[in-house]
Amino acid sequence: MSSLRELPVFPLPEVVLFPGSPLPLHIFEYRYRMMMASVLETDKRFGVLMWNPQEGRPAAVGCCAEILRHERLPDGRMMILTLGQQRFQVLNYVREKPFRVALVEWIEDESPTEDIQSLATEVKELLQNVVQLSAKLTEQEMDLPEKYPTLPREFSYWVASNFQGAPLEQQALLEMQDTAGRLRRESEILASTRNHLAARTALKDVFKDQAEPNL
Repeated sequence: MSSLRELPVFPLPEVVLFPGSPLPLHIFEYRYRMMMASVLETDKRFGVLMWNPQEGRPAAVGCCAEILRHERLPDGRMMILTLGQQRFQVLNYVREKPFRVALVEWIEDESPTEDIQSLATEVKELLQNVVQLSAKLTEQEMDLPEKYPTLPREFSYWVASNFQGAPLEQQALLEMQDTAGRLRRESEILASTRNHLAARTALKDVFKDQAEPNL
């Protein structure tokens, strides 16, 4: 398979799609209805790029989305469910209207030169700590899902996809072509989050103890 191809692209504000992640979309703009109609007639694939409002342009690296299901509404709008596939880098735009089409190059992580399984295990343990502390802090039942990717590269994508609310950090993780580097960065983020939650939990316990009457 050639590493180059033309791909319709869909810029989305502060949305970063990762390989293996689902992305439901509501298509209402006329140009994107046209794009999806064209995509459905071919291989059902298009590119998702994060639109950076601060820079006023889409990111240069995105993720290909494949349409799994779609529903056409009576007024022409569409509801679609997509799944992230391989990542790509935009080389240049070959057409702007009626929708953007880019010449893209597929990108992959480099072959690992260190033990990425141990890094993935470390990230998993930190993630479990964060979930447990969050459950204690909110007094709600939380746990990791029963099924998630176990291979280090796919696991790193899955973890990154759950850093919702931090699109610039997610974009940086998407652009990395080093599984070990992505896992290390995720470890740093989760360790910082764990420490923050641990401090809040300890503070909550102090106030709770003070509030309880002495018997």
